[in-house]
Amino acid sequence: MPSNQHITIVTETFDPEINGVASTLRHLCQGLMKRGHRVTVIRPHQRHETTGSVSGAGNALFSDEHIVAGLPLPGYPDLRVGFARPGTLVRLWRDQRPDALYVATQGPLGWSAVTAARRLQLPVTSGFHTNFHRYSRYYGAGFLEQLLCAYGRWFHNRTNRTLVPTRTMQERLTAMGVAETGLWSRGVDCSRFSPTKRDASLREAWGLGPDDRAVLYVGRLASEKNLQLAVTCFERLRSLHPRARFVLVGDGPLKKRLSQRHPDYIFCGTQRGEALARHYASGDLFLFPSKTDTFGNVVTEAMASGLAVVAFDDAAASEHIRHEDNGMKAPLNDNDAFIDAALKLADQPTRLHRIRTQARLDAMDLHWNRLIEQFTKLVFYPPPGTRDHGIKQSVSLL
Repeated sequence: MPSNQHITIVTETFDPEINGVASTLRHLCQGLMKRGHRVTVIRPHQRHETTGSVSGAGNALFSDEHIVAGLPLPGYPDLRVGFARPGTLVRLWRDQRPDALYVATQGPLGWSAVTAARRLQLPVTSGFHTNFHRYSRYYGAGFLEQLLCAYGRWFHNRTNRTLVPTRTMQERLTAMGVAETGLWSRGVDCSRFSPTKRDASLREAWGLGPDDRAVLYVGRLASEKNLQLAVTCFERLRSLHPRARFVLVGDGPLKKRLSQRHPDYIFCGTQRGEALARHYASGDLFLFPSKTDTFGNVVTEAMASGLAVVAFDDAAASEHIRHEDNGMKAPLNDNDAFIDAALKLADQPTRLHRIRTQARLDAMDLHWNRLIEQFTKLVFYPPPGTRDHGIKQSVSLL
């Protein structure tokens, strides 16, 4: 792959926002820039920004940046939905034509970008990063799930290829009717996330001794993350190990309710950078109860930090966790098995230590460098004939 290719990334969330999509795109942009590619980012105005436009010159993440209008996303006030007319993007890309386009989100900004790219016959690849159609049932809008699913199918079939992070998700999108998919997984920064960041003083502040168990959750405190199962699991575990503590890192709409019902839980709020790495490494067990994530970067970050992960056999766990070897997996619809897996780890210190050690070793193989190279091949070389197929699909669904 020659350097000096120009790729435009369109997204409705970006660094320094804290979520899996923003984190993935940060690593992607850094990797592309290091390889000599020109990277342009188009995104909405973020919540705390005071300027209307920011130049990316000299920034390690991109070469150029174009900021569009944004409004809060319902249910996610910290995130924005972007708005730009397709004609505006057409004019931009006529003047500065990219070699390829990657549309990471399927909101209004993503729709405009795909529409503009099709007018200019630009190669456009989409990413499936978020299960918004499955989220609807957690926000009292389950009746919209089929409609959102149909929109997602229509949207992705207008692009040359849709990138998904796991084979399981690839199968689901194919079953949903998305015609062309490509597998692009996620890496993890094992120098940032490491067992060497374990902090005895932090554990002491949590009220833990050297042999006590810190049960960790990292992520958004929101309904779609299935946090009630994590609470049930911890309460069962604590009934057998009274000195265990539940540590929750993150923020979200459920924080107030959870803190009121469980004032003994430790709510650390949003953590970034080295502070986040210390929180990971200072835990022992990591609960990932979500059934809606497309990947779940926190799973591989926990593995890299030397934690024993308990998760369902889905998303990142389906790809990277081998049951009872480098973590624990439960069948997707078996909550009891999820709880039993956590109890087994808490009851067996030798098994816990072995799994934590193996998790770290396996995480060290998840290099971003290899995945960035894979991304460029998928995006700069779209499958032949898919543009015509996408047009036929989009017409049949209108």
